[in-house]
Amino acid sequence: MLTETREKLKTLIEASSRIVVFTGAGISTESGISDYRSQGGIWDRYQPVTLQEFLRDEDKRREYWRRKKDLYAQMRDARPNEGHRAIARLEQTGKLLGVVTQNIDGLHQQAGSRNVIELHGTNREVMCLNCNERSPFEPVYRRLTQGEEIPLCKSCGGLLKPKTISFGQNLDPEVLNRAIEWSRTCDLMLVAGSTLIVEPAASLPRIAKENGARLVIVNRDPTPLDSVADVVVQTQIGPFLSSAIQDHNTRAHPP
Repeated sequence: MLTETREKLKTLIEASSRIVVFTGAGISTESGISDYRSQGGIWDRYQPVTLQEFLRDEDKRREYWRRKKDLYAQMRDARPNEGHRAIARLEQTGKLLGVVTQNIDGLHQQAGSRNVIELHGTNREVMCLNCNERSPFEPVYRRLTQGEEIPLCKSCGGLLKPKTISFGQNLDPEVLNRAIEWSRTCDLMLVAGSTLIVEPAASLPRIAKENGARLVIVNRDPTPLDSVADVVVQTQIGPFLSSAIQDHNTRAHPP
């Protein structure tokens, strides 16, 4: 069964010229990063802190930063896996419009992908909510490990927050519109490791399908869009993508 679906994916990649890969937390669990919604995942262990709670409640800010310190440490030590590297290889064929990811870990870029839309922001940077100054997370992480509980901006004393989207916070309209445009114009969307539950990100594969793209979903568990997808594979993501994409860089540009 896996061999058959792998060959189907290879055929679809071969026939496509404007591919978008859409990824969620499931692709990074194989790098040791916790996902959000599975049993034992982040939201199973912690109640999310909304943006409004972060802004108005000092105790919530303290709780938020305690979790972020732990999550950053986990992401800091993580390395790209077979799935990330396979997607980076696909970019080398010239067939890939880019990667749209719900992840904040930066592993696609570490693997070599250059054209990446981070819908939910990045955990690699922090931003001051007062003066909008952006800076790397690493110095803030060091401050947290040295006992600082609620780090403030060194320039103006304003509240710092990781450059990620919190519950109750809107996605960046420019980022979302770019992702929607890719979804409308792609001829193949490959979903890898997303439950396709969180909106508005989850609507992107549907937009692609409604505009004529083929849709492939690779995920450990069923998703709401399985019934409209052209190919559905429930398996470990990294090894499957690696075996399906391994030789397309040589096929795409024959000598």
